[in-house]
Parts: sequence; structure tokens; C-alpha cells
Amino acid sequence: MKFRVSVKDPDVLHDAIDDALKKEEITAEDADEREMIIEHRKEKLHELCSTWFEYSEYLTVEIDTEAKTCVVVPRKSS
Repeated sequence: MKFRVSVKDPDVLHDAIDDALKKEEITAEDADEREMIIEHRKEKLHELCSTWFEYSEYLTVEIDTEAKTCVVVPRKSS
């Protein structure tokens, strides 16, 4: 049997990206430049994640009980 589960969490993706970027070693001339680099990377990561997350908060997975798998379903293109 296969079935889909949609999960909604408005903060989880933003928080995960912020946490990941905090761990990155970002070299910059000053704090303003560092913040610009971080913001640019956030935008790129959100764009990439939009393949799977709709509105940065909805994620759908498909569970296959026979294959014992759980796969993220790409969101539908507008």
C-alpha cells in the first residue's frame, strides 16, 4: 500500500537553514559583508528547497508499506 502524508510547519525550514549557516565558516571583511553573504545563501537555499517545500512550510512524503520506503514528493510546479 502507498499513501501520502503532508506536513506543515512554518518555521522548520527557516530554522534549519539558519542553523546550517551558523555552522558555516564565512570569511568576510566585516559584519555587514558577512550578513550580506548569509542572506544571499539563505535565498539560494530556499530556492533549492522550493523543489520539495511549498510556501517554505508544506512537505509531502509518500510511504510505501510493501517496499518499506518513505520518499519526499516533489511539489507540483505552478
